[in-house]
Amino acid sequence: MKPVVAVVGSANVDLVVRASRLPRPGETLTGEEFGQYFGGKGANQAVAAARLGAEVSFYGKVGDDPFGQEVAEALEGEGVNVSSLGRAHAEPTGMAMIFVLEGGENAIVRVPGANGEVDREYLEPLVAEIAQAEVLLLQLEIPVPAIAFLLEELPPTSPLVILDPAPVAPLDSLHLERVEILTPNHVELASLTGQQEVRAGGKRLLEKGVRAVICKSGAEGAFLITKGEELHVPAFPVSPVDTTACGDAFNGALAVALAEGKSLVEAIRWGNAAGALAATRRGAQPSLPRRLELEALIRRD
Repeated sequence: MKPVVAVVGSANVDLVVRASRLPRPGETLTGEEFGQYFGGKGANQAVAAARLGAEVSFYGKVGDDPFGQEVAEALEGEGVNVSSLGRAHAEPTGMAMIFVLEGGENAIVRVPGANGEVDREYLEPLVAEIAQAEVLLLQLEIPVPAIAFLLEELPPTSPLVILDPAPVAPLDSLHLERVEILTPNHVELASLTGQQEVRAGGKRLLEKGVRAVICKSGAEGAFLITKGEELHVPAFPVSPVDTTACGDAFNGALAVALAEGKSLVEAIRWGNAAGALAATRRGAQPSLPRRLELEALIRRD
């Protein structure tokens, strides 16, 4: 049977501009290339998990506009169940403007739109359905109160909850004892804890009730911190083209591996491999790898 993964989160349309650098205030800069892709951390993680073989359901909202219909059709085309996808009549589909710079680094400005309408009223009738998943993926591109409600209402032990604290927002209102794994990157970890050192930051988050912290660190790989273990899992070396959605590729792969019963360390290796492959391609969802190529990269290591 396929592993079952639920994703509650954001769905966007990404407008991507490649440029040598960011423009200065008041400056008009000529870009090198433009592309339009589907994105949003929630939708990205849903597609990432589906491409790796999971049975995935996505929960969130899009606008009642042509972009919203396109997002829904794109997710369905990836095999993601969108039967419970909501429509926001007063807000447009979420949008993100992404600048991709030389070397693959990116800078992002997002407009939440319909993502900001994900609330208790929408989620309450879906809690029992969401709870049937083996792993639940969450991020912070939807309102934190909605996530807080969901964490309070879920059964105490299932599904396993992975929270990606991005974009960074205060976590004090969240029932973090219900979060199995928190997956910040280095910048997010420092912002959340005031600690620049991974071990110190991870331990600070463990004190808030999270069971495990995985710090996603790009070319350095990932760092696992639990109450009984501190471990570095090396990256798979690649030449990056665009780092957009690498973290989402990581989380999707992590979820699938854990749902299949793999160890946490092996699941992190899956995440590192997925992130590495995503970095070699442009765009958010177009960059997300499929299972055969992920497994081939792991075997080559």
